[in-house]
Amino acid sequence: MMPAARESLLDAAYTALARRPWSAVRMVDVAAAAGVSRQTLYNEFGSKDGLARALVRREADGFLAGVERALAAHPEPREGLAATAEWIAEAARENALARALLTGCWSERLPALALTAVPSTSAVPAQRRADGPLPSPGDFVALVRDRAVAVVCGPGEDKAEAAEAARCCELVVRLALSCVAAPPGEGGVAGLVRGVLYRQPV
Repeated sequence: MMPAARESLLDAAYTALARRPWSAVRMVDVAAAAGVSRQTLYNEFGSKDGLARALVRREADGFLAGVERALAAHPEPREGLAATAEWIAEAARENALARALLTGCWSERLPALALTAVPSTSAVPAQRRADGPLPSPGDFVALVRDRAVAVVCGPGEDKAEAAEAARCCELVVRLALSCVAAPPGEGGVAGLVRGVLYRQPV
């Protein structure tokens, strides 16, 4: 199957999940919404669980790419981290799957997935990856932190500076997550993060 068709199926699954609980999402409806046969859907993902794992993996990858874009839009590290914190909080509020990956709180509306790898017989490389382990909340926070560090530090950073940047980036990610559960008042997420970061060496 062409990658575009796989993306269309994942888009259809995401749209279906936004409208109803995963338990009520039917494979035949996802296939119809994407304009392919149900057999094509099964050939690509193997099962409904395979589709769910692929959808979660895509949302995780998309979230990490969004972090990189938010950081890259601001050349000054503190401002980049403040903007990224705001982006993280907003994206986590809007995307239930990203929020679940970050917090570990999987509501009854979402797929019930094991984070451990599952046996995969798929010939589709993207599906074999989706059938691999999914990140725990701690793993996912670390992935977001490490993406931030890679953008903030750049090549040639010494170990002490890289360790300090990692500490600051993790602080920003965890502050942003706290703002998902309890949105801050005046100044918003970015203001809160700026207040912390301008007392930190970055």
